[in-house]
Amino acid sequence: MDFFKIVEDRRSMRKYAETPVEEEKLHKILETANRAPSAGNLQGYEIYVVRKLEQRQALVKAAWDQEFLAEAPVVLVFCANPPRSAVKYGERGTTLYSIQDATIACSYSQLAAKAQGLDTVWVGAFDEAAVSEIVNVSPDLRPVAMLPIGYAGRVPSVRPRREISDLVHEA
Repeated sequence: MDFFKIVEDRRSMRKYAETPVEEEKLHKILETANRAPSAGNLQGYEIYVVRKLEQRQALVKAAWDQEFLAEAPVVLVFCANPPRSAVKYGERGTTLYSIQDATIACSYSQLAAKAQGLDTVWVGAFDEAAVSEIVNVSPDLRPVAMLPIGYAGRVPSVRPRREISDLVHEA
């Protein structure tokens, strides 16, 4: 699939079919995340793969009842690893670069999923402490995004975007 077509066709999916995600597709998504750029190539992030229904249901509660987290057969939890980034970048690595690294990896994963006929939705609204407990995240990590992955359960409509002239500014 053409990259620009992938970007154009990507939608936020909040309804998933019951079809499982094939292991080879999930592996390709994780490989793609691993290839994402990161500050100083430190890869200041960790990814937790959540497949168990009871954990996905707990994530629904941690994300203030976003039910689609339990519908998707796989949820990836992207965590910033501040200590890993701090080694080279100190405070800026802790407070910014590790978060950027995790979100870039999540973005790459989202596009890799779409390239394989899967759909996702970025989830940033959740209780970090609850998510950490559910997926047994190390205390020095910070969950920053969740990405449910699965086959579309419906076809979402195209949503309007800002005009380039409104979005882009000459410096």
